[in-house]
Amino acid sequence: MSIITLQLGQCGNQVGGQFFSTITDDISARTTGVSPKENKQYIDKSLETFFTQSEAPDSRDGSPSLPKARAVLVDMETKAINQTMLQAKKSGKWVYAANQGFSQKRGSGNNWANGFCIHGPNSQDHVMNLVRREVEKCDRLGGFMSLLSLAGGTGSGVGAFITQSLRDEYPHSFILNQVVWPYNTGEVIVQNYNAILTLSHLHDTADALIVMENDSLHKICAQLLNIKNISFADINHVIAHKLASVLQPCQAKEGTSHTACDLGFLLERLVPHPQYKLLTVKNIPQMSDVAKEFSVYQWPGLMRNLRQMLISDAPMEEGINWNIRPVAFRTESGHNCFNRSLSTLLVLRGRDISGVSTDMFNDPAIYAPWVSSDLSFCVAHQPRLFCEYEQAAALVSNSQASVRPLDRILSKAWTMFSSRAYVHQYLRHGLSEEDFLDSFISLEKVVASYNNL
Repeated sequence: MSIITLQLGQCGNQVGGQFFSTITDDISARTTGVSPKENKQYIDKSLETFFTQSEAPDSRDGSPSLPKARAVLVDMETKAINQTMLQAKKSGKWVYAANQGFSQKRGSGNNWANGFCIHGPNSQDHVMNLVRREVEKCDRLGGFMSLLSLAGGTGSGVGAFITQSLRDEYPHSFILNQVVWPYNTGEVIVQNYNAILTLSHLHDTADALIVMENDSLHKICAQLLNIKNISFADINHVIAHKLASVLQPCQAKEGTSHTACDLGFLLERLVPHPQYKLLTVKNIPQMSDVAKEFSVYQWPGLMRNLRQMLISDAPMEEGINWNIRPVAFRTESGHNCFNRSLSTLLVLRGRDISGVSTDMFNDPAIYAPWVSSDLSFCVAHQPRLFCEYEQAAALVSNSQASVRPLDRILSKAWTMFSSRAYVHQYLRHGLSEEDFLDSFISLEKVVASYNNL
């Protein structure tokens, strides 16, 4: 089934461009452990999911046309879209379809309310026509994946509005949002307002949200990838790697006809209740290209580290707190002493996956008691190497991992709102104080639900 990607705002367009590049790099990388037939099936499945492929050759030189990303690009300024399209063309492996981007020729003031209340409605018809055009190219529509920043300005406001329009237009289709959480010490004073407004609207409309924190991504770049001067391009590369490690073709071990990269299967396994939609992705191992040549891993060690990353909410295998254990008692404030989950999906890729023991993830103590054991944990596998890692695992979890940063942002936003700081910038573009209060209440319910697991 095909997945249509909506790249919303500057962050969404940059992440989307890197995501499609990661997909094409993976399918063109060296392959071991699978037959030529299996490798072709993998490539065909990946291309069918994320690209359209024209059988007609390029009219200029007679060469085969490049795959075109199943994507719609949206931003209120032309810069990010033009750069993303140019970089795709320079890769020589894939391109965007012509006229699949919507932008304006001027700045937008970088105001969330301006995007949600003004630019969103004004661009709705045009953007939804672009979405319909992509939908018509699909033999089978598997759903939508939207990419955007939580704390952005106008782009995030437009993104929240377009996601809401997408739900109205396609009420029975799956919508998965990937959102980038802002740095704790961001440069934009109103980022906490933007984050709670964006997240509350997305939580109401999307089926699930994959949350990735800039602080955690920055640590991965610095400590695991050994990057000295970290740029947003480096962070986007890590985001794209995480998404591709889950969404590239793999097969569920349950013997069903579903592939685990189908959005329907992912959401069925990971979102058992509509109040719990926040997902996180943990990968192991993660290393620079140079380190790959000199590193050797064994599956038992990888599984032990990944399980401890889950229960201690560690973003990477370096610096894991091994003292944290799943226990029944809570702290004085009522919180669990470990990161409790509702459900997890483990994706294994590479050599020798048939003999990997995953029993440690079946421990009932890790999960909420009201989730049945057959829904709390699922394994998917793919013997083909992923991005040239001999052995790699990705763990998608619906857990309490996002509660602490969400609680922190809510607290900061409440403090600002109580003094009406910068609220006038939102009110003058059509947002009301009741809209703020609705967002606060909605997200406080989410925090309470996860804290009560």
